[in-house]
Amino acid sequence: MDRQQVRPLGEQIRHWRQQRRLSQMDLALEAEISTRHLSFIETGRAQPSRAMVLLLAEQLDLPLRERNAMLLGAGYAPVYAERPLDDPQLAPARRAVEMVLKGHEPFPALAIDRHWHMVAANAAVAPLLEGVAPFLLEGPINVLRLSLHPQGLAPRILNLGEWRGHLLERLRRQAWLTSDPALAALLDEFCGYPSAEGSGDVDGFGEVAVPLALATPLGTLRFFSTTTIFGTPRDVTLDELAIEAFFPADETTLALLGAK
Repeated sequence: MDRQQVRPLGEQIRHWRQQRRLSQMDLALEAEISTRHLSFIETGRAQPSRAMVLLLAEQLDLPLRERNAMLLGAGYAPVYAERPLDDPQLAPARRAVEMVLKGHEPFPALAIDRHWHMVAANAAVAPLLEGVAPFLLEGPINVLRLSLHPQGLAPRILNLGEWRGHLLERLRRQAWLTSDPALAALLDEFCGYPSAEGSGDVDGFGEVAVPLALATPLGTLRFFSTTTIFGTPRDVTLDELAIEAFFPADETTLALLGAK
């Protein structure tokens, strides 16, 4: 991160506090400091310690990337490294991702980064992508664009309205949590796609979880999804990595895929 592009600490704290809809008193109470001291930090009249910056970032529930930005804004070096996934130090984590993806077969699972780019997938994903426009499969593949674009999976998603609403709500919350302009731009893009109003739940599985009902050459496959993240990441890349695993939502899907 370019230090010249980092906002002053006080400005960052004020932004995140307001984003989280916290008053100075609310945040001060959570951090167990005086409101006066917090006010001084926000206005630049007090220089907090590194530990105080991290404490405030913790109370504001910030991702690791944003915690690093707060440290830089206070004049400190970042605490959390950001290594590429193929870095030797991330080899154990990379093996864990590969084990989870492979172990989930014959059902689809994929790993995504902060911006929903596919970084890995198991063998069950590719057959579901037949027929999508080639440009959507050019790297880096954005799985939200792949799902919602009219030339992607959208025409084959039988409950597109419901599934689209689910994905947009997740993206909206992520954009709110991170204030990432790239995520906000994705949200604007996807909100402009056809909404498929009236395309709703199938077979009532939505009473349990939002399903994905996908028309395929095998027949209609219905899935529900789970998201797996690293529980105690100390690296920005791992903090932003998630595994999306799809499970059969009915006996037909289980038979069509599980018997292979």
